[in-house]
Amino acid sequence: MTGKILNHRSEGPLTAPPLLLGPSLGTSTALWDGLAPELSVTHNVVRWDLPGHGDSPGHLIGPGATVADLAGLVLKLADVLGIERFAYAGVSLGGAVGLHLAVHHPERLTSLAVICSSAHFNGSKPWEERAELVRREGLAPVAASAQSRWFTPGFTVPGLVEDLRTADPAAYAACCDALAAFDIRDRLASITVPTLLVAGREDPATPPAHLREIADAVAGAALVEIPGASHLAPAERPDAVLTALRPHLSGDPGRGMEVRREVLGDDHVDRAQARQTPFTARFQDFIARYAWGEIWTDPTLTRRERSLVTLTALVAQGHLDELAMHVRAARRNGLTPEEIGAVLLQTAVYCGVPAANSAFAVAQRVLADEDGPLAE
Repeated sequence: MTGKILNHRSEGPLTAPPLLLGPSLGTSTALWDGLAPELSVTHNVVRWDLPGHGDSPGHLIGPGATVADLAGLVLKLADVLGIERFAYAGVSLGGAVGLHLAVHHPERLTSLAVICSSAHFNGSKPWEERAELVRREGLAPVAASAQSRWFTPGFTVPGLVEDLRTADPAAYAACCDALAAFDIRDRLASITVPTLLVAGREDPATPPAHLREIADAVAGAALVEIPGASHLAPAERPDAVLTALRPHLSGDPGRGMEVRREVLGDDHVDRAQARQTPFTARFQDFIARYAWGEIWTDPTLTRRERSLVTLTALVAQGHLDELAMHVRAARRNGLTPEEIGAVLLQTAVYCGVPAANSAFAVAQRVLADEDGPLAE
């Protein structure tokens, strides 16, 4: 079967739920190097190369190729591997393949993640012109500008740029033909598989508005925007993409992150995600799934009541930085400054006057920032 199917790389237990990862035009399986090892802890991860990219044969597609052709090659790969149903995540052209599968072969997908991609790629002309350029001059002109299209200023992954330089020009041009012909906007509403959209906030090729268009059309879809990421977000911000993917792949469509943003505010969560590293990524995922996805979503207590409990616990343990954050959250959850003061006065009785004294100082500073100076 060598030479007849897409080159691929499998990781993780064969008995685990399968997850297929699709690449962006011009890249290889290396695009997923920062995520695949972590994802393979819970999934049988299969990364694949586009025709003429990495180690996939270029002859698998030709001029006039379509995204449907590429999707057919992915399904053939899955069949050869004995995979009937699978989760799918893809970047750019790989994301377009996922959208095609969700529309035309929903029985094969358990979930879909579309990353830095679109339901259309700004019309056919730019891609027809690029295909013509590559067929005439090879990939050197396209590779010369790849860094500015793919990454934010000052960031690069030389190996991915080299993947583009060494790709098969004919197969690359055929992939451009596929992008030129792709427009699935009129079919988005038919998608029923659980869908996650991930946008790089600095992406010039498929900006967040393109992902938002899909999210608005697909019932129940979730959208995550990643600050500091351009078109190849899995390479530039693998930790943030991993945090978005994990709850989606586990069956939680991201309610935890949604609640976290509602309670703590977008600015706080964006700062936390920007500070996230591979070392802290699993802890942040744990917080999103457990604290925010299970505890704060439990309807037994209201969010006001949860704020009351949380403020008390933080005073008792002396966690003053966390207290400041949750004083802001308490205001967002509807508590008045007077009610927050009453909670802190209660802690003076049961947690001690010194603890309450420190807590009042923190709360007064936060409330002055939020609501203006408090009355003397």
